[in-house]
Amino acid sequence: MTLPKQHIIDTPFRVGPVHVYTAELGGDLVLFDTGPPIPGAKKYLRDNIDLKKLKHIVITHCHIEHYGLASWLEKKSDATVYIASKDAVKIACHDRWIKELFLLLDSLGFSDSQLQEMERMVESGFLFPPFPGRYKIAEEDLPSRLGLQVLSCPGHSEGDLVYAGDGWAVTGDTLLRSMFQVPMLDIDLETGGRFENYRAYCRTLGKLLSLESKTVLPGHRYRLQSVRGTLTYYVSKLFTRIVQLFPYHPDDDLKGVIDHIFGERDPHIFDVYLKTSEVVFMRDFLAEPELLKDAMVQAGLFGEVAAQYDNLISLAKTKDNK
Repeated sequence: MTLPKQHIIDTPFRVGPVHVYTAELGGDLVLFDTGPPIPGAKKYLRDNIDLKKLKHIVITHCHIEHYGLASWLEKKSDATVYIASKDAVKIACHDRWIKELFLLLDSLGFSDSQLQEMERMVESGFLFPPFPGRYKIAEEDLPSRLGLQVLSCPGHSEGDLVYAGDGWAVTGDTLLRSMFQVPMLDIDLETGGRFENYRAYCRTLGKLLSLESKTVLPGHRYRLQSVRGTLTYYVSKLFTRIVQLFPYHPDDDLKGVIDHIFGERDPHIFDVYLKTSEVVFMRDFLAEPELLKDAMVQAGLFGEVAAQYDNLISLAKTKDNK
């Protein structure tokens, strides 16, 4: 087994450096993710990857540090860009996507000034740098000679893909060591309405556990010691954060909850967006906790979080009875 080569590229974001990977597959040079659209990342790719030989650019999900240089690389190489089918829909219907996302944020209590700040951020390219002009669908169009299995694993984003090779898997942000990756608020353009991260994650959990025998190559931090341990860490962290959130649930005013969390601080609008995403995910869990329990039981993981789960459900019932 030959593992893809890991490249560590600095980003200006709180998540820190991003990992991209290169591999020779089926005689072709393949790049997994690109890094962010900043000069340092461009220089790194120029200096460390033979762009003249590059044939395929495979994206795990369309977040800025993972796909941000796809458009630039499209111009600097003859490589084909592959993205998730869900992300392709958002590119094709970009204006509708952004409009409906802002309507969702408005319905969740974002003020006019916050929406204007979000609009400026979108227009600046901070959230969505240029998409590639030409692309193919990863789930359908990847050449079979590359030997890649494509797993749709939505949760962190709607378009999360895992690319599994011979004894290894490039996982983007689906599996990160000692990190609670935020399930991002989004719109599902195919079904209409909000993308339900929580339900998606419950369906994804078993797929991720199937990678236990492979070397996991994540989008950030370090290689995993255990897929099982990473999944139980994520769920355990979710339960801990929900318990911490209980004092901020005096009513159903989501904006009030977010304001309580930040207190006297004046947060960046993106931090408000992230925290709102997290709280909505938690509330979805509290509305249907049995979905995650059943998924954990089926995966053989529930015993490791059972005590936390039972305590959380007990606290939730006590709160509801007040």
